[in-house]
Amino acid sequence: MSSDPRRCVMHLDLDAFFAAVEQRDKPSLRGRPVVVGGLGGRGVVSTASYEARVFGARSAMPMIEARRRCPSGTAFLSGRFDAYRASSRVVMEILRSRSPLVEQVSVDEAYVDLSAALDPPGWGEGAPEAWCAGLLEEIRGSTGGLTASIGVATSKMMAKLASEMDKPAGVTVIRPGEELAALHPLSVRAIPGIGPATGARLRGFGVETVADLARVSEADLMAIFGTAQGAALHRLAVADDERPVVAEREAKSISVEETFATDITDRTVLEAELAQMAQRLAARLSAAQVFARTTTVKAREHDFTTHTRSGTLPFATGDETVILREGRRLLGTLDVSTGLRLLGLGVAGLTGHAQEELALEAAYPVAVPAELPDVLAEAEPEEGAEPTRERGGLLARSTGGWSTGQDVLHDEHGAGWVWGSGRGLVTVRFEGPLTGPGPVRSFRADDPALLEADPPDWRGTPV
Repeated sequence: MSSDPRRCVMHLDLDAFFAAVEQRDKPSLRGRPVVVGGLGGRGVVSTASYEARVFGARSAMPMIEARRRCPSGTAFLSGRFDAYRASSRVVMEILRSRSPLVEQVSVDEAYVDLSAALDPPGWGEGAPEAWCAGLLEEIRGSTGGLTASIGVATSKMMAKLASEMDKPAGVTVIRPGEELAALHPLSVRAIPGIGPATGARLRGFGVETVADLARVSEADLMAIFGTAQGAALHRLAVADDERPVVAEREAKSISVEETFATDITDRTVLEAELAQMAQRLAARLSAAQVFARTTTVKAREHDFTTHTRSGTLPFATGDETVILREGRRLLGTLDVSTGLRLLGLGVAGLTGHAQEELALEAAYPVAVPAELPDVLAEAEPEEGAEPTRERGGLLARSTGGWSTGQDVLHDEHGAGWVWGSGRGLVTVRFEGPLTGPGPVRSFRADDPALLEADPPDWRGTPV
């Protein structure tokens, strides 16, 4: 078991982050159930506020189910990722001002090595609790009231488990020597990497809790799950986790995906969607200054059956046409006759160097159409995920319709957000993070005085 008292790791998780940002920026939603996610018939919940969770709404739930569970008056909003990223940057900057070792895991989650902090709290009575309370107060003041839950322990695994024990806005400290007392009563699913399938297999052996898992010998676990996984499960069951906090996490893969409004059987349309994905992937590879060897296509049928196909090239590439070529080849191995509800494209095997394709190009001819038909689809983002489609920027006219929750600016009435739209009308509530609940007014959907806008800043200036 890791028991080095010099290690002091913090895990911070912003509470109901997307929904909390919406409630901050929209005063009329404070204290009300708020659900953020895909609003189409196949959308899923990205984040539910704590008021919505009372009624059973949760992340990854189909939006139609969340609508069934939540009462009248619940706000169902599409995501505003620019707003979430702006608040995330503030929080991460605060963390980095306190320790040089900050590992950002997602837009709303990070590990911090407190042993390397400028003012390390140590393990003294009440010291880490007071240090974290000061941090939470600084975050609350700098983000317009956002809260976070914190766990502190001697390892990343235990810190993350601790951060889940007192939500929202709680601080849980597991001191050296207390790890097994905190870990062993938990469900075996609390161990990282144990999903539903592994959990069900363990239950077949009578393993329900982490304590049960710890009583299984390492040899038996290796015989059941293989050498690597079995040894890892045994280590984690006894709180042996020596993973360091890494300031710059190396990306292992990059991917994008779309969930379609209706099932798509037309390969031409699917390949056009792949072309748009390949373009976005190539841009992200370029921004990260990396290249990829492995391409993966993910396809989900109407009944949620999911297929993946992968292929690895003998060279690394960041070329959009090569990624598209491989994606099309892999898609060609799949039967799409019953229709796809989701299509994804990803790359892996990332490296900082590209190799020349040379004569291999002739073996893989590819033709890219000059014009690609657009596919109207709604993304299904997980909490912290990047959006897969970008809309217009500041002060642009809406070209794809108005989204509920979207930031807008009216020539006469000022800043607000879309309360709802349909039948040629759009309804806007005019309020912001620094106002009280504002009035509601309706306009024609094509009103030239109504424009898309960037998110408001809780500090009073545009983000």
